Amino acid sequence: MTQSTPLVRGPGRGADILLPVTATLETLARRTAVVVAAVAAVVAVAGPASADVPEGWSNPDDVSALHAILLLGGIPLLLFLLIVLAVYVPALIRGERVAPGSPAMDDQWFGGPRQGTAELAGPDTDESEAGGASGRW
Repeated sequence: MTQSTPLVRGPGRGADILLPVTATLETLARRTAVVVAAVAAVVAVAGPASADVPEGWSNPDDVSALHAILLLGGIPLLLFLLIVLAVYVPALIRGERVAPGSPAMDDQWFGGPRQGTAELAGPDTDESEAGGASGRW
């Protein structure tokens, strides 16, 4: 039987002490290279965005900040309010509670009688098809 050697060793240390995997200088250099590469990529991609308007194109007037805020913020807010109204108003008209924690609604039969199955006509004879579903093979 051979004796196993510890995977992590250090000068004067036992096998149960972990050493840093990389040196601090190497980690700093790697992080700096990643940041420099990211900044260089952003600058390289953003360069064409600062170009002038090509000749022959119209040069539109500047848009005021108030107009931009109303256009970019007002229209989405108006759409949000319209959707909220379209969802909640029908329930409020029916008299349902829309607050969280409201009691559960009873099952509904859409398009059926409002008073339940008591309004349905029962079958008069064996040949009658009134009274609900029937299955034949």
